[in-house]
Amino acid sequence: MIDHLPTIPGFTLAPHSHLGETRAVYRRGHGPAVIVMSEIPGITPQVATFATTVADAGFSVWMPQLFGTPLQPITVPYLTRSVLRICISKEFSVLAANQSSPIVDWLRALAREAHEACGGPGVGAIGMCLTGNFGLAMMLDAPVIAPVLSQPSLPIPVPGRLDALHVSPKELAAAHDKIDQQGARILGLRFHGDPLCSPSRFERLRGEFGDAFEGIEIDACHGNREGFGNPHSVLTTHLIDEAGQPTRAALDRTLAFLREQLVK
Repeated sequence: MIDHLPTIPGFTLAPHSHLGETRAVYRRGHGPAVIVMSEIPGITPQVATFATTVADAGFSVWMPQLFGTPLQPITVPYLTRSVLRICISKEFSVLAANQSSPIVDWLRALAREAHEACGGPGVGAIGMCLTGNFGLAMMLDAPVIAPVLSQPSLPIPVPGRLDALHVSPKELAAAHDKIDQQGARILGLRFHGDPLCSPSRFERLRGEFGDAFEGIEIDACHGNREGFGNPHSVLTTHLIDEAGQPTRAALDRTLAFLREQLVK
């Protein structure tokens, strides 16, 4: 199941299995472990570039192949195919408001393996868009103490549930325990006006976690207009990687947040 996947320059590729489910994981770097979970439609060139940046900043990146075709550029047909496959997949519960997707169990096991291999006080987990809230859910039964929620988009926003977090009450309780007992914190990123990640979701996170949640919200005019679609992907497609740009500041803050939490 690995042989057919494309290589990503600078990354090694190995399988990870949990409860009979085997997936490929791209790895790069040394230091505390950070799980990088791609957004829809998959590990695009921009996601691979971001993962490389994290690894080069002093972290061991573990990037699982969750969906899509690695390094395939974003197009409307590719994006549509990925969305349709995910919507019918048993591993992703795109409408669930008060529970996480089943794939999170596999990701927790990956985080445990990464922590055992890399050591340190805990693991970072960066989710984007579809996977945006997964890091929060992974604080249960895994050593995740530095989740980054970039434009968290599940559950799919519908009236009356715009502030839903796609986590169960047990997962929320575990996040509070990690904050109180291990000094965990949560970082969130979004663009203003993003219909997939409403301001209500960040308001809920602030209300739920108080000072332990740090939210960065960027005016859409500062997104990369050459990226695909309207400003949505803070760390990848709509990043303007230039000094003084708000998205670059968000990237720099993400790396600093991981250092604060994981480098002791």
